[in-house]
Amino acid sequence: MSSRQLEFFSGLVARLMPKRPAPAAPKGADDELTARCAELLAPLKCKELAARVRVCWNPRMRSTAGMAYPAKALIILNPRLREIGEGEVDRTLRHELAHLLAQHRAGRRRIPPHGDEWRRACADLGLAGEARCHTLPLPRRTLTRRHAYRCPACSAEVRRVRPFRRATACLTCCRKHNGGRYDERFRFVKLRL
Repeated sequence: MSSRQLEFFSGLVARLMPKRPAPAAPKGADDELTARCAELLAPLKCKELAARVRVCWNPRMRSTAGMAYPAKALIILNPRLREIGEGEVDRTLRHELAHLLAQHRAGRRRIPPHGDEWRRACADLGLAGEARCHTLPLPRRTLTRRHAYRCPACSAEVRRVRPFRRATACLTCCRKHNGGRYDERFRFVKLRL
């Protein structure tokens, strides 16, 4: 195929293919904080991540300060952070951005959410010694553990919010008597409360 024919066909394909609209900004998007993330990532030479990252506010969040979604390069923040102060908004933004940065550096390899990679990313973003959980005055939801189980061998009790969906045995007894493999003898028995 000649270069002239190639130009003709590429122009034809460009005219016939429908143009995709630019992706819509998510609800609650914050362009100012998104730009702040790009500023924080610039000295770390993460242009690709800086171009993709987005920050949103989610009014449905209650006890969580923020969440990070590395696959989408998305950070979602709790709007109640504004009431606490701008310093807390910045700290939480950096905390969640560290999750994105750690996963970006790791590539496709799975990493623990608050492991060494995340700690290094926190330090690079100016949060050395960052705690894994916040101590903010956000309301906590307490769940009642209504389901109780007992191991028939060692009498260890386990309380759960949700019932076991499949046969589950006492790990301690399975390790001690069966090399860590499931053994029906140590299957938890549901207690009546």
